[in-house]
Amino acid sequence: MAFEVRPIEWREDGLVLLDQRLLPNEVKHVVCRSAEEVADAIREMVVRGAPAIGIAAAYGVVLAAMASGDKSRKEFIRDISRATEQIASARPTAVNLFWALERMKDVLTRNETENAPVLREVLLREAHAILEEDRQTCRRIGLHGAELIRDGDAVLTHCNAGGLATSGYGTALAAVFAATEQGKRVQVYVDETRPLLQGSRLTAWELLQAGIETTVLCDNMAGVVMKEGKVNIVITGADRIARNGDTANKVGTYSLALLARAHGIPFYVAAPKSTFDMSLESGERIPIEQRSPREVTHFGGVRTAPEGVKVYCPAFDVTPSCLITGIITEKGIVRAPFEDNLRRLFG
Repeated sequence: MAFEVRPIEWREDGLVLLDQRLLPNEVKHVVCRSAEEVADAIREMVVRGAPAIGIAAAYGVVLAAMASGDKSRKEFIRDISRATEQIASARPTAVNLFWALERMKDVLTRNETENAPVLREVLLREAHAILEEDRQTCRRIGLHGAELIRDGDAVLTHCNAGGLATSGYGTALAAVFAATEQGKRVQVYVDETRPLLQGSRLTAWELLQAGIETTVLCDNMAGVVMKEGKVNIVITGADRIARNGDTANKVGTYSLALLARAHGIPFYVAAPKSTFDMSLESGERIPIEQRSPREVTHFGGVRTAPEGVKVYCPAFDVTPSCLITGIITEKGIVRAPFEDNLRRLFG
């Protein structure tokens, strides 16, 4: 694949994020120079996608460490703690955010006797490690996912689980990219993904840049293309997976899983280990972010719903594991019984 996006880059002057709110019409970068700016970028979806959010959060902690200056260790830890809480409050559903912050806090614990300058260095190294591990993880997910795609297959996906949602290669789209690199002919049907159109704006942009045949669908057209026999497999990403395999992903994923089951089409989820929340017994306990009503009542700044109407705007829904054919991870494809096999795979 000749094209590979880089949504997150670290420079000496700050964390550089590709502004995903503006794609596909404008390619622009935002430079975050503080933990507060990183939290805002996550909240406002400058950066989005569970793995990418985790990476950005790690670098947000580094920025807080740099801003802390030459304070005492106690004051330094206090500043980091405040920054961590601020970043953690940005979005509640994607568990990668909290996983990355815990890794950064563990670094402080393991280096409890070091001073602030040393701690800044080890925190930066840990953030770099999280980024690099994600790049390798996505490649492995792609290779495992490509095993499921045959030459000539059509894949249907939802939202954006490509390079923009990770360090640069993706999870669900990684399977498509890897299959294409293996010489397989693959076409992709892309749900537009209302209300913020991450499918038509982001996924379609990535796929076209990579030279992959792409067709955008309104969300309510997925059943039609399935009935017409145009779809061979559904692959989506994930924002949090409970230990029984229940999966939270962009709202509309549950509907796709039901449609896939009704039409006898395999439904797969692609996600790294960092997306699994083994502390939750089921998806019923996954917190679901509620977004601004304006995302539904307006489109392109223009009101499309009557003034005063009630709005329900969950950002995610939960697909029960009974509808999931398998979960594509960096260590292989996990199938039911999910809880037993996840424990066996990840330990």
